[in-house]
Amino acid sequence: MDDEIEQLNSLAEKATNYLKDNSPQIIAAIAILIAGFIAARITSNLLTKLCAKRNIDITLSRFFASTSRLLVVALFAILAINKIGVEITPFIALLGASAFGLSLAVQGPVSNYGAGIVLIITRPFKVDDTLTIHGITGLVQAVNLGNTQLLTEDGQEVTIPNRKILGEILTNSFALLVVEGVVGVDYACDPELAINAVKEAIASINRVSKEKLPQVGIQAFGDSAIEIGYRYWIPTSNYYSIQYEVNLAVFKSLKQTGISIPFPQRNVHLINNSEKSAAK
Repeated sequence: MDDEIEQLNSLAEKATNYLKDNSPQIIAAIAILIAGFIAARITSNLLTKLCAKRNIDITLSRFFASTSRLLVVALFAILAINKIGVEITPFIALLGASAFGLSLAVQGPVSNYGAGIVLIITRPFKVDDTLTIHGITGLVQAVNLGNTQLLTEDGQEVTIPNRKILGEILTNSFALLVVEGVVGVDYACDPELAINAVKEAIASINRVSKEKLPQVGIQAFGDSAIEIGYRYWIPTSNYYSIQYEVNLAVFKSLKQTGISIPFPQRNVHLINNSEKSAAK
């Protein structure tokens, strides 16, 4: 126990002497690190404002800002380490020697970063676009180097590794999604009247996109009804709620117009034995 206490006292004495002898360098190194974080924040903000002024895509602007912040912090960290008298060359040699071993262990993350760089440069989609991939649909919240984050209408955040996106079939609906519906009307009614009623119902919903006009027309002639098909565009974030609202508006509009929606029916004729004998 006495030996351990003596060793601790010796270490404490050495640390105290080191701090006394090198306190100016340590203070200077801390100041350099603080200045580095401040400079990184300023550089990142300046690049973000510059990109916004030049109307550069938000995905690229975020990439430029985060990369510049990382580079500035790394540069000031190197200056701080050098200030306290630590040689940087051995660290660089150590990183070079371990790069091969690390590359085997981080093949997944490295491939994600490589795919992220390709996605950011080629920009098949950007932030606030509606992306459908692997059966998942959501708004693009962020395109990072390692992954892409989607936000579904249910508020679920889905994180997809970028290597799972690159090379796959992507469906980009941008800010809107198309909704397709069909309603059957009686053959005895005027189909043009039914089409106008559906158009008015869709137009009455404010959250339906006004940039893209809805498409309404006869889709098919069913066994029991004329099928009126309609298509319209709505924001992805409120897909189901607006769809339900439109369907109710279509039903009310047809009812107010006096157009009936027939239910499926089938006429069945029963042939008794006497009719069969007469037929023979």
